[in-house]
Amino acid sequence: MSIDRVVTAFEMMPSWQERYRLIIDMGRKLPELPPEHYVDDNLLDGCMSKVWLTAQVDTDQDPPVMRYEADSDSQIVKGLIAIVFEVFNGQTPETIVSTDVEAVFRRLELEQHISSGRRNGLSSMVRRVRELAQAELAA
Repeated sequence: MSIDRVVTAFEMMPSWQERYRLIIDMGRKLPELPPEHYVDDNLLDGCMSKVWLTAQVDTDQDPPVMRYEADSDSQIVKGLIAIVFEVFNGQTPETIVSTDVEAVFRRLELEQHISSGRRNGLSSMVRRVRELAQAELAA
């Protein structure tokens, strides 16, 4: 699902209860994080729930793109991870660093409908995704 399809799916949902269900369903479809990735180095700060996030560069693509994997102990957070991945997974580090993800979140109306703690966690996820892309640019 692309971010445009996520926006369209959101717009088709008549209530936020249904949008929450869609977010949770998106999180359930995330691939499982390998057990060796559940380490403190991959644990994000600033999230109410536990979130583990890893990245690797897919050099089989030209130009190389970033591939992220993550998991959380919260179903709604896993769904928010899935939304973040719709924006950033498979993108070049340059694109990741320059993308206005806040505009995407405004289109989805996430800011108004998730708690301040979840917004902080979402910001932490985006910050970490960008840090990993920035590190790849510096390498």
